[in-house]
Amino acid sequence: MSSAHHPAPHANPRFRAFTPRDLDGLLDRVSLSPAERLALRAVSAVLPFRTNSYVVDELIDWSAVPDDPVFRLTFPQSGMLPAHDLRRMADLLARDAPQGEVRRAAHEIRMRLNPHPSGQLDANVPVHEGRRLTGLQHKYPETVLIFPRQGQTCHAYCTYCFRWPQFVGESELRIATDDIATTSAYLRAHPEVSSTLITGGDPLVMSTEVLRRYVEPLLEIDTVRSVRIGTKSLAFWPYRFLTDRDADDLLRLFEKVVASGRHLALMAHFTHPRELRPAVVREAMRRVRDTGAVIRCQGPLVAGINDSAEAWAELWEETTALGAVPYYQFVERDTGPQGYFAVPLARGHAIFRDAHARVSGLARTVRGPVMSAMPGKVCVDGVAEVAGEKVFVLHLIQARDPALVDRPFFAAYDEAATWFTDLKPAFHAPSFLPGLEVG
Repeated sequence: MSSAHHPAPHANPRFRAFTPRDLDGLLDRVSLSPAERLALRAVSAVLPFRTNSYVVDELIDWSAVPDDPVFRLTFPQSGMLPAHDLRRMADLLARDAPQGEVRRAAHEIRMRLNPHPSGQLDANVPVHEGRRLTGLQHKYPETVLIFPRQGQTCHAYCTYCFRWPQFVGESELRIATDDIATTSAYLRAHPEVSSTLITGGDPLVMSTEVLRRYVEPLLEIDTVRSVRIGTKSLAFWPYRFLTDRDADDLLRLFEKVVASGRHLALMAHFTHPRELRPAVVREAMRRVRDTGAVIRCQGPLVAGINDSAEAWAELWEETTALGAVPYYQFVERDTGPQGYFAVPLARGHAIFRDAHARVSGLARTVRGPVMSAMPGKVCVDGVAEVAGEKVFVLHLIQARDPALVDRPFFAAYDEAATWFTDLKPAFHAPSFLPGLEVG
């Protein structure tokens, strides 16, 4: 009998979310000046803030705030906005400006923060029978991303999140669908799609009943061989798999996907080893694995949170010991507060290399540092000297054009570069590769 049929051995905690209106009260736990509090409120008026009682009470070490990594992961930081924008928002809040004026200012700032990088709202949107399917993304031939309308929030928001436009209440920035019939029709019309990723937000904020409406139709499409669910819930609300009202139903749904002969992967976002330490997380991971699902772990390299080889080595070794698979170490994307959280590619690769060298072969399934850029997933393989020139060595793990996958190419070394578009082809070449142009 699977774990889905055993009652979870934990008390039934109540999920409690905290939003910007709760920020001042939460900050009573630490000593901040009125100006510092105002700055954090100003950031939360532009970029999303949401956390919950589990994160606040179980994951954050309040004695180490403001340097605690989970605090920095979940609470606004003044450096997340350019200084002039921070002053503007703080001034509006300080003089209790009308809400309409605050919203207009926030919108103007958001539009300068590259809310939809890498062609999300143009190059990635598929078309079916002449209609744009704005709740789907089809960047790579074999993979379609599905954004369920009811799943476009999270148990808590990460400060670095590249999907922040989903959460700021501006409908024109949101990617979402509840048109399950058209999604199925599109997948049937595209038999090259073998894998689907249900993403958000976090699909596991939805009830199992609602999630089932999106998952079960996929099992009726023979060409769909794997189902992925992107989630941070193992880290931020592990009780989703233990004591939530429909936790057992969720695990039975996972079993159904596996029984259909498909690969079910929980694409679990873990950013810091602290998130793995509570016993409830380990129990939640065990219950998921007992359904036959595979947990694959990924997260970005983020300045001030996990930018050390020690943090990543511990994260990869611990996830491996818990039966999960280290998958990607991402580069912080070129959107939102990237300027605050980005780690230069050269330093990022050094961190990855040093962490990789410390772990066993079982944990070396991880790939990185990886940029999800316009052409595809660009991996920084290293720094080398070629023909007398210091260069980055790169390749595409995944690409819009499959002919470009796994072909090594070189970029001129730039110690300050933080993203693919900062790079230039080495050797004064006109392009990185034929078909892979600059920018």
